[in-house]
Amino acid sequence: MKVIRLMIVAVGGQGNLLATKVLGEAALLAGIPFRMSEIHGMAQRGGVVESAMIFGDAKSSLISDGEADILAGFEPLETLRALGKCNKKTVVITNSAPIPPFAAAVGWSAYPGPEDLQIQILDMAGSLNSFDATTLAIEAGNVMAVNMVILGALAGTDLLPVSAENIRETIRNKTRKNFIDVNLKAFDLGFKQ
Repeated sequence: MKVIRLMIVAVGGQGNLLATKVLGEAALLAGIPFRMSEIHGMAQRGGVVESAMIFGDAKSSLISDGEADILAGFEPLETLRALGKCNKKTVVITNSAPIPPFAAAVGWSAYPGPEDLQIQILDMAGSLNSFDATTLAIEAGNVMAVNMVILGALAGTDLLPVSAENIRETIRNKTRKNFIDVNLKAFDLGFKQ
């Protein structure tokens, strides 16, 4: 099987680790070799959280610069910061709704405009699917379901060796019972993107 390298980046609190856990469990459910690693950078204070996932037979759980097949971002500036992992074939899926960092929120620095972000991403990657996952998460019933919306968009690409049904089953089995319906709705809304 072809090795697929997926990088997910988010701001702390956006559910990157749950999304990674769901994808990993779905891969194991499908019998697909899976490796992962995580980096938490001041996540409790809104810092970056990165997850590297390798589907298939690989010797490392790390993704070197330029090696990512897919980059998924739950926040557009974090997607921009991870572009070093991309190459001209990388598929980028990103939430277009920003969470400005403290310096931008208080006016000490400027947050890049959406057109600038798209130009920079497409300069480094092969393709871009940018959409407002935050609005879809709210439509599903909880703004915290951005992670499930992005998982749905990932599943909709057919780039992952894991089926959408395996991911849905894992969501049913591994997320809190009172969030299952919202998470599944968020996943399905993302799948249509």
